Amino acid sequence: MSLKPYFASSSSVWTDIEWVYGIEEAGYIGWEISADGNYRLDKPEVANRIREVIETTKLEVSVHAPYADLNLASINDPIYRESIRQITLVTEASAAFTDQVTIHPGYLSPAGKLVPEKVWGLHKAALVEIGRMSEDCGVSVTLENMPNIPDFFCRYCGELTGMVDGVDGIGCTFDFGHANTMKETRAFLGELSAASHIHVHDNHGKSDEHLALGDGNMDWKKIGHALATGYSGRVVVEGRNIEEAAKSLKVFKEVFR
Repeated sequence: MSLKPYFASSSSVWTDIEWVYGIEEAGYIGWEISADGNYRLDKPEVANRIREVIETTKLEVSVHAPYADLNLASINDPIYRESIRQITLVTEASAAFTDQVTIHPGYLSPAGKLVPEKVWGLHKAALVEIGRMSEDCGVSVTLENMPNIPDFFCRYCGELTGMVDGVDGIGCTFDFGHANTMKETRAFLGELSAASHIHVHDNHGKSDEHLALGDGNMDWKKIGHALATGYSGRVVVEGRNIEEAAKSLKVFKEVFR
């Protein structure tokens, strides 16, 4: 199996793009663009600036679609439609940079909790629409499992795989930091063949801390070996800064084999 380490930092979406050069300097193969803040790929001037920087590096690219204030499970139709619109626009724009886009699932609002089956159906319908568009533009869209935040869909492995089941054009991003907060690491490792994309970061099992690998309580030797032998492709280390990126990559090289 062959693992390709990428780095992403959602906490840097308002930071000037010069920080990205540090990803390559730290030893990573690629950058997962968090397409929010200063990195909205659906804005031509932003996309052009990002392209200029990438072309001066050897970095490969994947994309994380925007998620702030969006909800693919909203029963408020204007919010629902806007959430789909923003994700499809960014995904279409991402095709100029990559063949991989990760998206977040929606969540149950207080009103949505009264009709959970209806909301599940709305969410599935949103994924069908996004999946149809992703196939048209040649991009693999993958739905990510969520951390221990009440009311979000797809916190559990079975729920994530169930949500994408039967939906063309949509796969799964397995986030092992998120899984640790749900005590679902073993479940996700057991379904590794269903993963099209991987995110890793550390925590102490209670909240989504996004620590450097080795700074929490996660068993990276076990996770790293499982990934190295059962998965091939991008593994995105999500972190807060370049210093932690370098620390995480050291752990990655030691145990992801």
